[in-house]
Amino acid sequence: MTAGGTLIDALRAAVGFEPAAERVGNLTLGGGRLDGRAVQVALVENFVASGSLGLAECERLAAVFERCVPDRTPLVMYIDSAGARVSEGLRALGGFRLAYRAGLRAALAGVPIAALLGRNCFGGASMLAHLAAQRLLGPDTRMAMSGPAVIAAASGSNPLDEAFRAMAEATFSPRSRAGTCAANGAWEPGTDVQPWLRDALQAQPDRAARFRERHEELRARLESSRDPPAWKAARRDELARIFSTYEGEECDGVIAGQGRDEGAVESFVGFVDNKPVDAARAWRFADIAWRHAADPPQRLEVFLDSASHAARLDEERRILTEYVVDAAAALAALAARGTRVNLTVTGRAGGGIYVALAAPAQRVRSVYARARIEVLPGSAVAAILGESRDDAPTFGEYRSAGVADEELKLGFVPGNA
Repeated sequence: MTAGGTLIDALRAAVGFEPAAERVGNLTLGGGRLDGRAVQVALVENFVASGSLGLAECERLAAVFERCVPDRTPLVMYIDSAGARVSEGLRALGGFRLAYRAGLRAALAGVPIAALLGRNCFGGASMLAHLAAQRLLGPDTRMAMSGPAVIAAASGSNPLDEAFRAMAEATFSPRSRAGTCAANGAWEPGTDVQPWLRDALQAQPDRAARFRERHEELRARLESSRDPPAWKAARRDELARIFSTYEGEECDGVIAGQGRDEGAVESFVGFVDNKPVDAARAWRFADIAWRHAADPPQRLEVFLDSASHAARLDEERRILTEYVVDAAAALAALAARGTRVNLTVTGRAGGGIYVALAAPAQRVRSVYARARIEVLPGSAVAAILGESRDDAPTFGEYRSAGVADEELKLGFVPGNA
């Protein structure tokens, strides 16, 4: 069998890919067969805006995830994408929330998913890739939550500086990614991908257990020499306004506890203080959610005040995406076990962190005069589009875009704590 000159050519040859419909934006859906078994195929290619995913692509991705669930039909994704289409604003974010919800459900339902990666795999695209049990990286693949331009903008570096480019390429390279995580493989040009696909698409009926095991493995990647911050009693104005009484703890911007309202007890967990979510904070959040899985609560309220993940090279060396997806998988596993997961945005929210928490949530509400939901922070938008957008959306825009379902008024006066 001829593998073809590129990784996507090798994939097409391996499964005998046939498109099922015309390409929509950057997405082509179709199918093929592997060892006589039907497989669904989703190709995200770089045709428009760096292969970014807009509302139209996300709606179709959600549909293909859903089609795979009843019979656990294997799904192969080829991804060459810089993430959400920032130019579409909140519509792209709302669409990605729905697509990622469907992807989490498919993965936890035991749908075998494999991902082959093109040149770029950033942001939401990297989160999609990590729904797969295994990933195959091409010779020039760069995979991360933040691309080099966004990291440079966040750190005040020049993305064209040779030293910065060298560090970024070393961090994102296939060799680095494969060395950090055994689920990442590097493709040798010209080789047949069928053997890799056979292994990657093996049945995984209890994927939740594997996500839980992966959570424990991720702990070792954190800096063991750094003592974790101490937990202290949480004293949060928003909690006092939402619950009649509550008890909770706080550690480095992560909160957890229980609140009572009208006699009902509700567990809660969240990110507060608008700190960027790094690997350590994401792992701590996920650890709380995974521990709830042993005895699922009836309701879990998730709070979010964090504009984005930490756009830093040291975080990307740990493969920050794995930690973000770990948090999403923990919440989705709880939802699958009957817990009503809800999200309340109390401050800033956006990007992959918003998606990770909003996708498993049955309801997302925004706090009046406090919440601001956006695709990415202004500096990241400017790095991508060359311009910053500072206008604050209205709740009507949030609801229309599908990023919030309800608005919560707590008596806050804008500008006051």
